[in-house]
Amino acid sequence: MTNPNILYPFIYPKMVKETVFLKNCISNPNIIIGDYTYYHDYTNPERFEEKNVRNCFFCKLIIGKFCQIAVDTTFIMDNSNHQMNGFSTYPFFLFDNWKDYTPEFPLKGDTIVGNDVWFGTGSVIMPGVSIGDGAIIGAYSVVTKNVQPYTIVAGNPAHLIRKRFTEDVIEKLLQVKWWDWEYDKITRNIKTIVGADIKQLAEAV
Repeated sequence: MTNPNILYPFIYPKMVKETVFLKNCISNPNIIIGDYTYYHDYTNPERFEEKNVRNCFFCKLIIGKFCQIAVDTTFIMDNSNHQMNGFSTYPFFLFDNWKDYTPEFPLKGDTIVGNDVWFGTGSVIMPGVSIGDGAIIGAYSVVTKNVQPYTIVAGNPAHLIRKRFTEDVIEKLLQVKWWDWEYDKITRNIKTIVGADIKQLAEAV
């Protein structure tokens, strides 16, 4: 049984210490990671919270199950913002003797990622973005807007490349939610999950 509570899940010797099930190395309560979501990095993937999530203090980063996060993917959180409604963006309030005003930040809220999302190498996710189930984020993309389920986006800023499936298949996939199945059912149906027969997936037992 593949245990989601172990730190190093990969069976390939070279990659054993390069990949972690992320939820097992997160201490910040504002970062919530689902089972089987992994991060790959050539050095110290356990430091994802420190190296890859910027200023997650008051907002939340919520990532679903079975997501695949490639090296150098970065989540920029709301607390990285500067005030933008005045003449200067400089954070004077952080320094002694310059605290005589209250900053107004352009806060965008939590960053929410669905299930089975693939993040390409070096992708950057900006604050307050929602990414739907089954989406693919191209390498080195900068995601500034919400991404719909089962779509591929790429570029800076990221834009729609194409939908992965037809609308009716996407709707059915969002109903089936295979990532919420019991472990044994997932195990029995791996070939169907990685296949492309929606009828077979919907009828899986």
